[in-house]
Amino acid sequence: MAQTTQSAAFSSTAVDRTKVGNKRPEGYSRHWEQDGEALPDDEDARNTRKQKYEELVNDYYDAATDLYLESWGQSFHMCRYPRGPENKEKATARHEHYLAHMISLRPGMRVLDVGCGVGGPAKELAAFAGCQVVGLNNNGYQVRKAAEMAKAEGMEKMVEFVKGDFMDIPFSDAEFDAAFALEATVHAPSLQDVYAQVYRVLRPGSVFGVFEWVLTDNYVSGDPAHEATRSGIERGNGIPSLQTKAVARAAMKNAGFELLVTEDLAEKQDEIPWWYPISGDVKHAKGFKDWLLVIRNTQWGRVGVKIIVRILETVRVAPKGTLKMTEEFITAADALIDGGKKGIFTPMFLMVARKPDA
Repeated sequence: MAQTTQSAAFSSTAVDRTKVGNKRPEGYSRHWEQDGEALPDDEDARNTRKQKYEELVNDYYDAATDLYLESWGQSFHMCRYPRGPENKEKATARHEHYLAHMISLRPGMRVLDVGCGVGGPAKELAAFAGCQVVGLNNNGYQVRKAAEMAKAEGMEKMVEFVKGDFMDIPFSDAEFDAAFALEATVHAPSLQDVYAQVYRVLRPGSVFGVFEWVLTDNYVSGDPAHEATRSGIERGNGIPSLQTKAVARAAMKNAGFELLVTEDLAEKQDEIPWWYPISGDVKHAKGFKDWLLVIRNTQWGRVGVKIIVRILETVRVAPKGTLKMTEEFITAADALIDGGKKGIFTPMFLMVARKPDA
């Protein structure tokens, strides 16, 4: 679930909820620095993060989930804006419906959401297609939130949420009629291994659709500017190691799937780019909620949020480390925008693949 990074939309209530159990926001930074000094960020470091991906991802989402819920909504992913200025909520739903269409969801199907976040897409696709969606997530806090919100919305009969690792999916072979992942498997230490797990639990002839975060063919390994952007995206979004489109395609085929469609939706010539909500570009905002989100990502909006968070942390309303996490989000937003503008990164590389008939 990488779900998305937005730099600043934090009220005092949201910040106060970032303490989950005994975990605090400062725990996330330990994966990237020691005693205030940045750790080397190279392939060895990425391999270390892969080995500790469960800790890395859980530390990230324990700190980020409530902040995302307040500022971004229940669907932690990016989307296209093909109709120009329009409500972000509508654009997000269209993006999810497109995925449902591409994997041919139908009433009565049992569908797996791989890395379901807090269940926004699971509920949307279940309602849109009339299917039953099972959300899988390794973060216990998000699973509880997803179940609570589904019940509150009367969706508990159409969706269910299970705590489990998508690297070892806790379901039987050939149990699902379809599967999807929305910007979640980027957190996996191995794309091939997570895709192989999805392959195992699908019935023969079933389809898997994924929006993957990947580096594009324009990315140049070893280029200092490109490497800095990659590192910023990884650190700001709890990602062990970003992969390329070529690696993602090969992983799907090596997992056993027949690759039906590959499509980078970020390459569409949309009037408004996918990164606009985190860019501070208020001219495209449509409606109060969108305007509020975007303005918080302007230069002065970010300054204001950091001042508020610093005060809340000083008076101990916010737990220690919340300001640090806020700064992580801001850096991540800048890296995502930079990656999008340079064309070296996409959050919506669509792959649709079929498990062959037995």
